[in-house]
Amino acid sequence: MQSGDAERKKAYAAKPDEPVASFRLVSTIMPQGAGQRPQTYRIALGIALAITVITAALGALPVAIMVAAFALPIVYIIYLYDVNLWEDEPIPVVAAAFVATGVLAAIFTWLWRGNFGLAVEGVGEIGSGPRVRDLLVMALLVPLVSEAIRQLGPVYLASRPKYDDLMDGLTFGVVAGVGFACFETLVLHWAWISGGFAGPGASAGIWVSIVVLQGFVKPLIYGTASGLAAAEFSGLGEGYDGFTPRYFVGLLQAVGANVLFWAGIYLLSFVGGQGSLVGAALGVVWGLLLLGVLVIRVRTVLHKGLLEAALESAARGGSNHASGALAFCARCEMPLIAHSDFCSACGSSVRSTPKGARGAATPPAVAPTGYDASTREEEPQA
Repeated sequence: MQSGDAERKKAYAAKPDEPVASFRLVSTIMPQGAGQRPQTYRIALGIALAITVITAALGALPVAIMVAAFALPIVYIIYLYDVNLWEDEPIPVVAAAFVATGVLAAIFTWLWRGNFGLAVEGVGEIGSGPRVRDLLVMALLVPLVSEAIRQLGPVYLASRPKYDDLMDGLTFGVVAGVGFACFETLVLHWAWISGGFAGPGASAGIWVSIVVLQGFVKPLIYGTASGLAAAEFSGLGEGYDGFTPRYFVGLLQAVGANVLFWAGIYLLSFVGGQGSLVGAALGVVWGLLLLGVLVIRVRTVLHKGLLEAALESAARGGSNHASGALAFCARCEMPLIAHSDFCSACGSSVRSTPKGARGAATPPAVAPTGYDASTREEEPQA
């Protein structure tokens, strides 16, 4: 009998107890081993968010901005080490995808911020209303160039044979996105960092809205958008797919998300008058709505990619992601069928298991002491 859910939309391939269309951040941006310790990352992000909100409300703006800028990158880098991704080369990979992207982000942000004089924390205070020049900078120049910068590291890394997996492309994109957001936030809000403690005041609500938007919502939008495009660049099967129509569709979606994000933030900042809490709060709501759409889109692409990869492997006679030796599912710890792409017990994709654990085989049985294999009796021939 055929199932009515042929595409398994009720069982996300990286974590089958979740539906595909759900707002689950951890299993979306951290799919490698998502079923093992997801609560740890949620707690870490929750603590960082709480510290950011409290310090911003108290007027400790340097602390709030620094925590907001580095919280997501630190948690994500810990996750990469925790799942032992890329095994023996974690430092060069993270440096290429995070640090290099961050440096380019700082330079580009400093250039456009200095040349056009736009301060994100006070953009609604410029003149009596939106200006065409500023809107073009915020909603066209910044999204286009920034996404191009964020694609450099992931595209280079995903084109190497060692890192051409669909999951690798997604991870590289997320790393580049949160790295770009981190350095961009530091440059945009350097006045807050160098200005010292402001102390509690009437602007506390605006400060909280801005640090939450810039430190948590923006990095997640950047990361999911760039990860979406980079995953399509890696593609399915052996080797990377490269600059295919699927990649350019993913890239257009990423750029479109950035354009909508910055255009919305700029225009909403004028709601309620100059420096209004209403405009700042609406910017956070707008960012969360975009993030929700991106999360579901990334989950759909990743889910479909894992299913297609499994069918490809089956058509070719078996997957190479679970070795022929005895191996176990990293999520439910049940034995894996040799050369399978999915665990037959819980349905998790083997590709969502850290690479070092995919072929973890049990050691061969050792013969009892004193047993000599050469003395074994020959079995009678039929």
